[in-house]
Amino acid sequence: MRRTRRRPSTGGTPDISILTRALPDLWPKDRRDLQTRVVIALVLLVLAKGATLLMPFAYREAVDGLNETAAGISAAILMVVAYGVARLSGTVLQQLRDYVFAPVGQHALRGLALRTFRHVHALSLGYHIGRKTGALSRIIDRGVKAIDFLLRFLVFNIVPLMFELMIVAAIFWVEFGWSYFAVLVVTIVAYVIFTFRITEWRVKIRIEMNKEDQDAHQKAVDSLLNYETVKYFDADGRESDRYDRAMALYQSAAIRTQSSLALLNSGQAVIIAVAMVAVMVMTALEVAAGTLTVGSFVMVNAFMIQITVPLNFLGTVYREIRQSLVDMREMYELTDQAPEVTDRPGAPGLQVGPGRVTFRNVDFAYGGAEEGARAILRDVDFDVAGGGTLAVVGPSGAGKSTIARLLFRFYDASSGAVEIDGQDVRDVTQASLRLQIGVVPQDTVLFNDTIGYNIGYGRAGSSREEIEAAAKAARIHDFIAALPEGYETLVGERGLKLSGGEKQRVAIARTVLKDPAILVLDEATSALDTGTEREIQAELRRLGEGRTVLMVAHRLSTVVDADQIIVLEAGRVVERGTHGALLAKRGRYAGMWARQEADEAPVAAEAT
Repeated sequence: MRRTRRRPSTGGTPDISILTRALPDLWPKDRRDLQTRVVIALVLLVLAKGATLLMPFAYREAVDGLNETAAGISAAILMVVAYGVARLSGTVLQQLRDYVFAPVGQHALRGLALRTFRHVHALSLGYHIGRKTGALSRIIDRGVKAIDFLLRFLVFNIVPLMFELMIVAAIFWVEFGWSYFAVLVVTIVAYVIFTFRITEWRVKIRIEMNKEDQDAHQKAVDSLLNYETVKYFDADGRESDRYDRAMALYQSAAIRTQSSLALLNSGQAVIIAVAMVAVMVMTALEVAAGTLTVGSFVMVNAFMIQITVPLNFLGTVYREIRQSLVDMREMYELTDQAPEVTDRPGAPGLQVGPGRVTFRNVDFAYGGAEEGARAILRDVDFDVAGGGTLAVVGPSGAGKSTIARLLFRFYDASSGAVEIDGQDVRDVTQASLRLQIGVVPQDTVLFNDTIGYNIGYGRAGSSREEIEAAAKAARIHDFIAALPEGYETLVGERGLKLSGGEKQRVAIARTVLKDPAILVLDEATSALDTGTEREIQAELRRLGEGRTVLMVAHRLSTVVDADQIIVLEAGRVVERGTHGALLAKRGRYAGMWARQEADEAPVAAEAT
């Protein structure tokens, strides 16, 4: 197996690099209409900020006009109207900007979610065996929401806020002098430094809270997925205690998060209050000295109030940005996980002839050639003629199912080759390979949808007539037709509303619909009772007619008609031959047969 290849982890990546990965979604290269919307939204943003900055000037002129003649009062009223228009314009332009930009943001989110979904499906079986479904869904959900937040607030709030603060600082310098400018700059710097440092501390707490949240969510999902097992062992109390312990850890982290937020808000309020008092005292003294007008006092007050709102907003947004960066980093670590199995550049599609399957001296170990890797198969060699049947038997852990997974290319062989009609499966596309192989597994897992949907999953775009024909071939049509909702009957999560035999027949039906050249039966009846097994075996024999069949079997009674049987032990082929020839050898296969015969004899006697 090829070693797992990872792109560089984002764990130590600077925040700016994380941000730059999201920004291209704001300018979709193939959508001129969305690019136009971005430009219009930016223009509206500039106009809205301009209107906001004009408001204090109108306020000053209105106040000063009230202290003058009747003409001055008329001008003051005009300035009040101008103030109202500027205020209304700023709000309307902001809302219009959001309206124009909304399709851009949603298109970016949809594209990101789709890319992540496709990537998770592209990851190899080795990743999915070790993943935690609840934690994974949490990472994706938070990551997409983080991108949504950044797309909206980074472009339309953070950058404009910095622009607005610089403009206000320049106005203070020009209108009131360097002392006012100095107070404003010191206030902004002190506020930003305090906010950023406290927030960095809070982010560490938030990371811990996220970890505990994922753990609690995973325990809940895991417990619900294993509902029947919980009931079998009367473990409701144990599961509740386990979940409660996880939630207690989350609660502790959440309390520290809220407490640190109170500290942050209090510190920010102190900085703003001190700055407000300082500037207003300075202005009041100048008004008393006659160097500034009352209107200037009001204007300074308006500007200070105007910047405290976005400064408070900056604190909130920075906290959210830091958390969003944490969530994005986790999601990008997921999307940076490279698949173990990939198509070679320019790989052709598989050309299937008779369907001959060959394993040439195949070795396989989980972990590839790494030290300590667990060896599963050793020098496995066999050849199945097109249309023939090969059965693989042996004790649990011998590597039987791994053979099927290598054929399907869930993994690549550590050494040797797996071939179909002389083509190495590593040299063809995975899609073309898997199109030609049908699988009936031991545990058939169905989608939480209708029976018709699950059968139709065998081939995209199948008609109702084709689905019903496949169901008839699998001998399940009559059962479905007798249901109140027929093919529209929901099967429940993982198909739990159907019995084991019914699920297996659905699996057979969708494999019939797929019509593959090669059929893999991975212990397809080992979980069924003897009577149901015989019925399903009859359907499987019909399904295998004219196809190359690879059977992974536990019950030897299911493989007696195979053209060739190989016995695996500790990953090695220790015997091979037909059923009769292997019995005549009186070796391992014969011993396994004798033990199963002895085990099944009492059951058969009770049945009679």
